[in-house]
Amino acid sequence: MVKAKVYVTLKPSILDPQGKTVAGALHALGYDAVRDVRQGKYFELDIDAETAQQARSLAREMADRLLANPVIESYRVEVGQESAP
Repeated sequence: MVKAKVYVTLKPSILDPQGKTVAGALHALGYDAVRDVRQGKYFELDIDAETAQQARSLAREMADRLLANPVIESYRVEVGQESAP
C-alpha cells in the first residue's frame, strides 16, 4: 500500500473569497504579517499499488477525473513510501 497526498488549490487567476475572509480574520487577530491566504483541499489516499510510480499515476488520474476541477484548480501529488498493508 502506498500513501498519496493530493493538494488542490485554486489557480492564481481565480478569486478566492474564502481565503480573503481568512486573511481578514487573521489580521483582526493581530497577525499583520500575513499578506495573502489561498485556501484549497487536501486528500490523503491509501492506494494498493505495486510501486510508488504506479500510485502516483493513479493519484494523478483521480485528481484529473474527480478531485480537482481543471478549469479553476491545479493540484500536486506527493507519494510516500510503500508500506505493509
